[in-house]
Amino acid sequence: MDRRRLVPRTDAVLADPRLVEAGGRLGRPVVKAAVAAAQDRARQGEIDPADVADAAVAALPAHAASLRPVVNATGVLIHTNLGRAPLSAAAVAAMTAVAGPADVEFDLATGARARRGRGAVEALAGAVPAAADVHVVNNNAAALVLVATALAAGREILISRGELVEIGDGFRIPDLLASTGARLREVGTTNRTSARDYADAVGPRTGFVLKVHPSNFRIEGFTGAAEVPELTGLGVPVVVDIGSGLLVREPLLPAEPDATTMIESGADLVTASGDKLLGGPQAGLLLGRGDLVERCRRHPLARALRVDKLTLAALEATLRGPVPPVREALHAGPAVLARRAAVLAGRLAGAGVDALNVPSTAAVGGGGAPGVRLPSAAVSLPERLAVPLRTGEPPVVGRIEHARLLLDLRTVPPERDDDVERAVLAAAEVRG
Repeated sequence: MDRRRLVPRTDAVLADPRLVEAGGRLGRPVVKAAVAAAQDRARQGEIDPADVADAAVAALPAHAASLRPVVNATGVLIHTNLGRAPLSAAAVAAMTAVAGPADVEFDLATGARARRGRGAVEALAGAVPAAADVHVVNNNAAALVLVATALAAGREILISRGELVEIGDGFRIPDLLASTGARLREVGTTNRTSARDYADAVGPRTGFVLKVHPSNFRIEGFTGAAEVPELTGLGVPVVVDIGSGLLVREPLLPAEPDATTMIESGADLVTASGDKLLGGPQAGLLLGRGDLVERCRRHPLARALRVDKLTLAALEATLRGPVPPVREALHAGPAVLARRAAVLAGRLAGAGVDALNVPSTAAVGGGGAPGVRLPSAAVSLPERLAVPLRTGEPPVVGRIEHARLLLDLRTVPPERDDDVERAVLAAAEVRG
């Protein structure tokens, strides 16, 4: 008999309770496609016709979206390609809670319209008392564009030649600012810019002075830069783009600028990221002088750059809630990391895997704290396991050094150690 006649009909397979449940979770088209693929495998003789439903269930994705959660074992705390800051459980819960209708712009007591995201705005203002007012947009580049548009469209922005940086993926600060209709006026040189350079360039067409933290590189040697206090008497606003999202000074990163210190030093406006060292969702933070923040908030462009309710909820929970994962990873003790690596490597070696416990060096990443090296510990594995680990479940992403795969535990939450162990054992079995 032609085995193709034994392949069950689509409607019969779709009636399987497991696939009915999956249809409500993933959508009927996704489930139907999995069934069709399983039927084709049965027609080709790859699986028994009786196993079509099982094969379809096994092939279904875990989520309706194609994005997959991964274990970051790279040792880069804020990994841009892996979504930057991992959110805290409090932030995730807050997003889930407001996924349906929520009082994002509504006062439940009066029944009237209210300030959008007031809870998140109040939490941000409370975290940086030095700022007279604050505003939130969808990322730090958006915050900088909004400031440039509101304060300097058709005018000049003074910026040091040494701060005309590229912020990643080909996006450059000069191009970003020029797109707003502002004209950049470069001052100083690549390696040295003084307060006098700015003062000599200030004129009636000056919109503001911009200081950009060169967060993803360092210039060493014969260098010099004007600090914020030296620029406060020029008669024009001073805007500082700190980038990293650090709201207060961090002792472990003494060279990394923070919003509070910049404002207390005389900056009129500070822009920063919410999804870097702050440890929250992607957001652009604008903090500083009340009149300038209000000009930005009331500008028509602000509407196009505003954040949604999920971001507002996650940001507020990050600011008010427990220590977020990024800060936990930053402050993880090297001795604790070494013990975790020793235990994990020992278990894997006991199971026959070529696993070693080795010292490692982690980094902040995300354009923050360039050159800062964080002592860490890692499990060293054969390089050949990199691909099966990345494509396994869950995907585990490490880094290659000296022809070995390192799984750096500074960026792996302790509760995921068992997941990493199972993933490595599965990958080693796949490779034989």
